[in-house]
Amino acid sequence: MSEIPNEITHDQYAVRLKKLQDLRAAGIDPFRADFSPTHFSGEASRLYVEGQENVVPVKVAGRLLVIRDMGKSQFAKILDQQGLIQLYVKKDVVGEEAYAAFRKLDLGDIIGAGGTLFKTKSGEITVRVDHCVLLAKALRPLPEKWHGLTDPEQVYRQRYLDVIVNDESRRRLMQRSRIVTAVRRFLEDRQFIEIETPILQAVAGGAAAKPFVTRHNALGCDFFLRISLELYLKRMLVAGWDRVFEMGRNFRNEGISRKHNPEFTMLEVYQAYSDHRGMMTLIRDLLTTLCRDVLGTFEIKHAPSGQVINFGGEWREVKYKDLIIAETGDPGWFGRSKAEKIAAAEKLGLKVEQQWEEFEITNEIFSKRIEPTLIQPTFVLNLPKELCPLAKINREDPTTLDVFELTIGGMEIAPAYSEQNDPLVQREMFEAQAGEEKQNIDQDFLLALEHGMPPAGGMGVGIDRLCILLTGAESIRDVILFPQLRPGA
Repeated sequence: MSEIPNEITHDQYAVRLKKLQDLRAAGIDPFRADFSPTHFSGEASRLYVEGQENVVPVKVAGRLLVIRDMGKSQFAKILDQQGLIQLYVKKDVVGEEAYAAFRKLDLGDIIGAGGTLFKTKSGEITVRVDHCVLLAKALRPLPEKWHGLTDPEQVYRQRYLDVIVNDESRRRLMQRSRIVTAVRRFLEDRQFIEIETPILQAVAGGAAAKPFVTRHNALGCDFFLRISLELYLKRMLVAGWDRVFEMGRNFRNEGISRKHNPEFTMLEVYQAYSDHRGMMTLIRDLLTTLCRDVLGTFEIKHAPSGQVINFGGEWREVKYKDLIIAETGDPGWFGRSKAEKIAAAEKLGLKVEQQWEEFEITNEIFSKRIEPTLIQPTFVLNLPKELCPLAKINREDPTTLDVFELTIGGMEIAPAYSEQNDPLVQREMFEAQAGEEKQNIDQDFLLALEHGMPPAGGMGVGIDRLCILLTGAESIRDVILFPQLRPGA
C-alpha cells in the first residue's frame, strides 16, 4: 500500500485494531456514534466575525490529518468536502476523560467536533472544541503526507487515498464536478432539455468504433454498450423536442492512452433550426462561460507545451484542406495518386498501411502532424465527406462536409455538424460506410428520419478531454476518478 512497508502496515493495523477492541470493551462503538455536523469547514470559517469570538456555535466533521500535542491542549486539523479546518482541544474545556480519549486518536480517524470559533495568534480561524466524538476508526494508516502515493497505478487504484493526501488531485477532481455542473446549467439556461438514451443498444451506431458486446439472457440476443449518443438524441428532434442534450458514458473497446479511456463521458447537443455555425457560437460561449464562472480566468497553461491558451482571444478558423496543403507543401495534394500520397506521408515520418483509403492517409497527416500543433482554439472546417456519414455535404465543395472540429491544446475537443436530415441521402451514406455489413445500419433511425427531422446543428464535447484542458492535467486518468485498470492481484 503506497509508501508504507507491509510490516509497518501490519503493525499499525494491529495497534489500531486493539484500540477499537478496547473501545468496544468499554461499551463504545465508534461506528454507531450519533453526530450531525451543522457546517462544512469552509462554511464554518466564513461565519467568523472579527471581535466576536466564541459566539457562533458550529459542529464540523471530517478525517483527522494533523495533530499537534501541546501537553494540556491539542491543535488538530480535519478534512471534509470543502477542505481543512483547525480544532483546538483543551483539557480544561472538554474534561479529563474526553481529553484522554482524544489523545488516543490516530491520523485518519473520522471525528466530529462542536464548539465556537476564534482566531489564533497566527490568524487561523479555529474551532474551540467543547465536545468531540469518534465517528469511524481508521484501521489502516494514511500514506505519508509529503510523499503521498508515488506508484501511478496505486494512485488510480486507491483514488480515495490520493484525494485525501494529494491537494492537487483533490482540487482537479473537485473542479471537474464544478465544470460538469456548470455545463448543465449553461444548457438549461438556453432551454435545452436533458434526456437519457439507452446504454444497451441493438446496433452500435453514431460513430465508427469497436463496441463492447454483452448478452441479454431474457431477450436471447446480443447487445452493444453504446459508442455514441447521437442517433437516439436525433430521434427526439423528430419527436419535436427542438433543443436536447445528454451528458453520459460511452464505451469503446479500443486502446488506452493519454487521451483515451474505454469508458468516457460525452456531451452531445442538438439544436433544431441551427447548423454547424450555430454550434460554433454555442461552444465558444460555453467554454468562455466555464473559464469565467468556474476557473476565474480566460488564460490556462497547457502543461505539455508550456504555452498559455487564451480563451478570451481570437478563435482561428481554417479549412482542413488548407492545413494539409501547408503541412505537405503540395498545392496539388488532393489530386495526387494514392501511391504518391503514401510516399509523401512516409517522407513525413508516418507509418501508412497500403490498404488504407486515400482519405485515411490524408487524415493520418492531420491527426499525427497537424492536430498536435493546434494549441490555441482552432475551428478546423470542411472535413472530407468520408469521415462522417451523418453530416450535410458542403454545397461549394461536395468532397467536404459542413462540419468543424474544435481543436485546443493539440486535442479534438468538440466536433460539430450541420446534421444530415435527408433520409435518402442518409441511407446512401450509411450504406457506403457499412459496405457489406448492412446489419450495422440502424434501420429504426432511418425510419424515424423518414418521418421528418428539422434542419439542425449537432455537437459532441468530450468532457474528460475538456477537463484535461481546463484543469491543466497531463492525462485523462488524472480527471477520471476511477479509470480502467487491470484487476488487482
